[in-house]
Amino acid sequence: MTIKDAKLKFIIDIATELFLERRITTVTIKDIADRAGVGEATVYRYFKQKQNLVCAVAERLQKQVFQDYFAPITGSGYAKLEAFFGVYSQIFAEHRDFYRFIGDFDAYLLSENLAAPKSYSDGVDHFRNLFLSAYREGIADGSVRKLETSPELFYYATAHAMLALCKNRSVEREIVPQDGETDKQKEVDEMKRVILFSLAAPQTDAE
Repeated sequence: MTIKDAKLKFIIDIATELFLERRITTVTIKDIADRAGVGEATVYRYFKQKQNLVCAVAERLQKQVFQDYFAPITGSGYAKLEAFFGVYSQIFAEHRDFYRFIGDFDAYLLSENLAAPKSYSDGVDHFRNLFLSAYREGIADGSVRKLETSPELFYYATAHAMLALCKNRSVEREIVPQDGETDKQKEVDEMKRVILFSLAAPQTDAE
């Protein structure tokens, strides 16, 4: 790794820490430079605008989540799907700040009238492809029921539902009183259970 690459990685590391601690809109380039112990000009040398650094952090976290949680998934078709949706729940339990960041990232892109970088968008396909591969394996080994809709549509609907729930319930303060009536983790687990129920092959009487 060159010195330039090391500095770039260090700045992204620091920005990641701050964006996970606080709202994206409250973190400034000066905040990042101060924590990194460098001048603002150094940060701007690598990232011309704050939005470039925000997107770099989002891409870093997306890759890290996929590599650490999704890529190691193994087993039969249904077992892979069970683990796939279980990851959403696991991350919610272990790294709720990740979901808070993703919610902030979406809002930031909308407020700035920006589109996610192609590299980030391409990264989304890794999750979809993993689901589709597990689904096909499940159909082949009989552990998964054949969906009445297209598997790709099912993936987007359920993945968006899980992600939206996790982002919503990662907000620390309650927006309405009803938000405090149930356990947040149990809500995420229940959504996972509902999705998996619709995927599991029906059990026969013999079983």
